[in-house]
Order: sequence, then C-alpha cells, then structure tokens
Amino acid sequence: MKKLPRVVVLCLAGWMLAVSGLVLVATWQRAEHRAVIGMAWGLILLWIGGCGVAMWYWWELLCRLAARVRLPWQVKFVLGCTALALTEEAITTLMTNCAPLFGVQVGEAYITASANYFDVVLYHSVVVFVPMFIGWAVLLHYWRFSPFAVFLLFGVVGLLAETISFGLQNLGNFAFWIFVYGLMVWLPAHWAPPERSARPPRWWAYPVAIVVPFLFLPLMGILSPWLWLTPKHPSIHFPSIGGGP
Repeated sequence: MKKLPRVVVLCLAGWMLAVSGLVLVATWQRAEHRAVIGMAWGLILLWIGGCGVAMWYWWELLCRLAARVRLPWQVKFVLGCTALALTEEAITTLMTNCAPLFGVQVGEAYITASANYFDVVLYHSVVVFVPMFIGWAVLLHYWRFSPFAVFLLFGVVGLLAETISFGLQNLGNFAFWIFVYGLMVWLPAHWAPPERSARPPRWWAYPVAIVVPFLFLPLMGILSPWLWLTPKHPSIHFPSIGGGP
C-alpha cells in the first residue's frame, strides 16, 4: 500500500502533462489561448514541480519545524494551508503579469481575476479557500484521514469548484486541479497528531469530506467582511479572452 500513493501520483502527473501538452498544441494558432496554456505550464513547473517536490523532499524537516510552533494543531493546519495557498496564488498572479513573455499584453490572457496580488487573494481565491481549510480541520478532528487522502479529496473539491465556476472543460484536466489544490493541504495534514482521539474513516466519510468544505463557505461573511462591504467588486478585471462572450 505504500507504493499506491506513488503510483497514483505518477498516473496523475502523466495525465496532466499529456492533456496540457495536447491543449497547447491544439491552441497554438491562437495567441491569447496559447498564452493561457503557457501560464498554466508555468504553474505546473513552479507550483506543482517546484513547490510540490520541495514539500515532498523536506516534509520531515518542515513537520519538525511546525511541531515547534506552540499552537493547537488545528490552527497550525489552517495557517499552513493558507500560507501555501498564498504561495500558489503568488505564482498564478506572477504568470498573469508575465503575459508579455507569452506574446500578449497583460489582460489579453490571464489565469487570475486580476493582475493585483492582494486583489486576487482578498476578493477571489484565498478568501474562499480559508473557510474550506477550516472545514478540513474539523474533518481531521473527527476522522484520521491520511495526508494522501486529504491531498486527493481536497483536490477533488478544487476540481468541483473550478468546474462549477468556469465550466465542464475543467473535468478533462482533473489531474492538474488535483495537484493545484491538493498540494495546499498535503503537508499541513501531517501536522495532525496521530494519537488524537479521531477514528478511522468509514467508506461514507470520503464523499462527506468532499461536501463538508463547501458547507463552511458562509464563514466568508464573518472572516472577510470586506466582501459584503464592496458588493460591486468585479468578478474579473479583464475583458473576455479572445473577445468571446
């Protein structure tokens, strides 16, 4: 069973690289679409390849450092996930601002709602993730999910969120979204002490773990009051890519 996570990760990586490569070839003639896929490849290299491999290679050291922090493990879990989400969004915003490197102007192609990092994390992305992280802290309080299970389950949550928000085409590149979201929670999931009074999850706990994070989204109204204080904030700060509807 120790080999199973490695096999699954390799299969996901193979699917992600194959689909991303095919999409790049298919969109090569359209400058804006080619730029978007190029930005996604930047995210693959920097977040999934760079940060993901670093977390995997130094996870024991990072866990020892986290153990020195005198906070409840639930708080450390949420803060760790938030820090990783902020890192991931720093990379995506960087990619959006690197549009000229892909042959287009900033705003003609993008993978974030804004070119401003603070606008992205405070109004569009991490602000939504934090309540979900709190939901997962609650799940880990009651069930002893393995870090790999947390990686896969939150990856599916992210896949569903992207599909609901931006269309069914995201289902085809499910491996990409599982990596993007799963890596936000995999390392902090190690910080939940194994000796805690949590029970092993039954089969039905896994679908429940996909639904529960969405149930915590209303916490945004309490944790992020600026969202309802600025109700006219645009959902996307750029025109449609390629002039589409």
